[in-house]
Amino acid sequence: MSLDCQRDLFSLPTDEHYLNCAYMGPLMKSVEAAGVEGVRRKVVPRRILPADFFSEPEQLRERFAQLVHAEANRVALVPAVSYGVAIAQHNLPLRPGQNVVLPGEEFPSNVYAWMEHCQRSGAELRFVPRPADAQSVGRTWNTRILEAIDANTAVVTLTAVHWTDGTRFDLDAIGRRAREVGALYVVDGTQSVGALAFDFGAVQPDLLVCAGYKWLLGPYQLGFAVLGDRLLEGRPFELNWLNREGSENFAALVDYKPGYQPGARRFDVGERSNPVTVPMLLESLRQILDWGVDAIQDYCAGLGRVLEVALGDGHGFALNSAEERGAHLFGVTVPNPALIPAILEQLAARKIFVSQRGSAVRVSPHVYNTPEDMVALADALKAAAR
Repeated sequence: MSLDCQRDLFSLPTDEHYLNCAYMGPLMKSVEAAGVEGVRRKVVPRRILPADFFSEPEQLRERFAQLVHAEANRVALVPAVSYGVAIAQHNLPLRPGQNVVLPGEEFPSNVYAWMEHCQRSGAELRFVPRPADAQSVGRTWNTRILEAIDANTAVVTLTAVHWTDGTRFDLDAIGRRAREVGALYVVDGTQSVGALAFDFGAVQPDLLVCAGYKWLLGPYQLGFAVLGDRLLEGRPFELNWLNREGSENFAALVDYKPGYQPGARRFDVGERSNPVTVPMLLESLRQILDWGVDAIQDYCAGLGRVLEVALGDGHGFALNSAEERGAHLFGVTVPNPALIPAILEQLAARKIFVSQRGSAVRVSPHVYNTPEDMVALADALKAAAR
């Protein structure tokens, strides 16, 4: 199904051009309403029933599982990518001589856990830098990541698309190589899941982590971890009462249980049953599933084509190749990267909001954006060049 612009579902100011979903996704009106209703329930706590501590998180688990083509039993509710990554770190011992492979300029939440783990164990943290001056950055980068994986690789971890400019990684090929050497395979889907198709069963990561406040268009501090067989029965590092077997029975909570809730529920964060944020993310996932991820990606691809035409030639601006990036997140290279802060100031003065990431202007549109937004961005970039 094809999508028309969905701006009416959002409360974005009509005189602004918000092209920065990779920074933070805006809330839809329906998601805002779900949050307000959640606050009203909390104002009168008797409206929150013991069953709600379990039924609403289970619905959330099921909807995300549907989005990424996984089993709901594999989905844990986590507050952040770093929390999800810690599940893998906590359950994987490293030793001297082993290495952890990841792309250069990886987002810090997927770096610090491995950096600390390598420092303690004597393993090597092996960054694969972005290729310089390569005609095909994406293809070359993927090749070099595959080459960096060897018999001593214990972990391969990366984002589905690079957070700075949307460069797509070959998740299938990298996953096959990780499995060949027995390495744990961790994928951060925060900058892709919800706007770019992801099939957990096909990619076969040992762990998929995803924050909810960007492309899932949800609230802050609520996201997901999806676990493969190697981690599903692992040890949680947070021991809260909701994760224990029989916790549905509030009358017997002090009958302490040694076992956990089934599947990935043992890794759920404490106080996961937030009466405000859980209904909000439930509603945003409902809408994304209704639109369809492929339709979202197609809509963003059309916006990217508008920008390419509007930029034209002769100004020194260029988008990274459409074949090697996500349509929803891409970098615009500029003639002189040192001028990017000044360019962003000029864009903001025109109420155009994007980000600087690395040496590019990062543009991340969504279904609330219009072709006019892209033309306004192109005009502002060309004016800044002059």
